[in-house]
Amino acid sequence: MEIEKIINYTFINKELLSTSLSHSSFANEKKKGVFSNERLEFLGDSILGVISAEFLYNLYPTLPEGELTKIRASLVCEQALYEYSKEIDLGSYLFLGKGEDLTGGRHRPSLLADAFEALIAAIYLDSDIETAKKFVLPFLENSIKHKDKITFKDYKTTLQEIIQQNPSELISYVLVEESGPDHNKIFMSEVHLNSNVIGKGSGRSKKDAEQEAAKDALSLMGVN
Repeated sequence: MEIEKIINYTFINKELLSTSLSHSSFANEKKKGVFSNERLEFLGDSILGVISAEFLYNLYPTLPEGELTKIRASLVCEQALYEYSKEIDLGSYLFLGKGEDLTGGRHRPSLLADAFEALIAAIYLDSDIETAKKFVLPFLENSIKHKDKITFKDYKTTLQEIIQQNPSELISYVLVEESGPDHNKIFMSEVHLNSNVIGKGSGRSKKDAEQEAAKDALSLMGVN
């Protein structure tokens, strides 16, 4: 199929590709022997979650879990997947029921987002996780580059970059207190420049507390 050239992947099992492109409206009209992409969409959602989590984990080595979760949500939300699908003109290759096609199904964000996830799963089942990753990563990388409204900052990295300008200086993070029950702990951390405390912070995890301590230190330095 033409879409194989666009995504730069040739399927061994063409039925997987066809199923990934088949909306339930099409399967219901054809009935016997035709399956919708709903099960593939279910699997693709999980595969995309793993790929995006690993991508962000490696991209932002000091960012806490909460911020990573926010960024991942922005990369794999319906609107983001809709934009990815448009990059490969996915709507033109979908198999839709007549009614769905006539009412603009090829341009419906939710439908295209689901089909994109189904396509990820189809590639994975036809090959392996590395091939699926090779397909997905360019979309994630491009999305990160063009996001001008991501509301996170890696304060630890920013602080480290400033301190590294003077090789004789050393920063470290010290956990000074933890309180509360196991399911709802609060951690208090300090960031030390050599032996001096230059920032304090608290959070639901040690990493969050360290980020807040670094933010405090940057604020004292006059860095936003």
